[in-house]
Amino acid sequence: MKKLVMISLMLGWTLMLSAQYLHPGDTIAIISPSSATDTATINGGIRTLEKWGYPCVVAPNALNNYHGFAGTIDERLSDLLWALRSPSIKAIMCSRGGDGAAHLLSRISLDTLRKYPKMIIGFSDVTALLCAEARAGVKGIHGSMCYALKTYEGNDTVSQALRRMLAGNLPTYRVAPHPLNVIGKAEGTLVGGNMSVFNDLAGSDFDPLFLDGIVLFIEDTGEGMSKVDRMLHNIEIRGLQKHIRAVIVGQFNKYKHPENGFDDMYALLHEYLQHWHIPVCYDFPVGHAHLKNFPLLTGAKATLEVRSNEVVLYY
Repeated sequence: MKKLVMISLMLGWTLMLSAQYLHPGDTIAIISPSSATDTATINGGIRTLEKWGYPCVVAPNALNNYHGFAGTIDERLSDLLWALRSPSIKAIMCSRGGDGAAHLLSRISLDTLRKYPKMIIGFSDVTALLCAEARAGVKGIHGSMCYALKTYEGNDTVSQALRRMLAGNLPTYRVAPHPLNVIGKAEGTLVGGNMSVFNDLAGSDFDPLFLDGIVLFIEDTGEGMSKVDRMLHNIEIRGLQKHIRAVIVGQFNKYKHPENGFDDMYALLHEYLQHWHIPVCYDFPVGHAHLKNFPLLTGAKATLEVRSNEVVLYY
């Protein structure tokens, strides 16, 4: 039977007051830490953010193009540090993902992120920066960037969820059950994102799997099943699954299947995750398709309840 409703949001939102959350009139900086973008994308995102009451400033190098990246490493790092250090800037939205955000981590410290605890907003390649913030004890938002805000003009359910989260109004997500779900309840620090990106942080100061007691969420696009198999095996051989209290499996798309004898990616993931003896939920709406990419507050304490009739995630 086709699921008519993939996710529902409780009508009540919990307001969390924090210096990291935004108030009307707060300024958001637009930076491009990854691949090159264009003026239309940035301006479209700004139109939506300013409609929500947040004036925007664009980083000096945000429209640069250096071999497909949005500038050299030094230029992109300079923009990130400018946004972090400027007292008038209260949050940072990335223009797009792509590739290259991890370049910046070799030249920035966890202490710098702790000193300037500002929410970074983005997903995909921006996972690298969100994981770094989580290791520093700073919250970020795994969520839509300029392209989606331009395309949907901020009027869709996902964009509106982001708008509420920016202001500190955190949702309780309720998701339909999946046949592969592993029932249980767990609490921990919510970390994760694009699986191939955080896998490349393995062993570094920014590796989110070194945090003890985490709720890990994973998603990816265009990665083959054999590559995901190796990523899962990498977690196990490093013994880091002991730090994971629950797993949220998001959307995996644009991969070749069947492969390795598995019907699909979820079947492959289940081959590993069922043996970790922790709660697991599948088909959570987070990933590379905007309307299935509800915002998640990374670095925050969250509780996942995987029940027989629904999955509930709350902060």
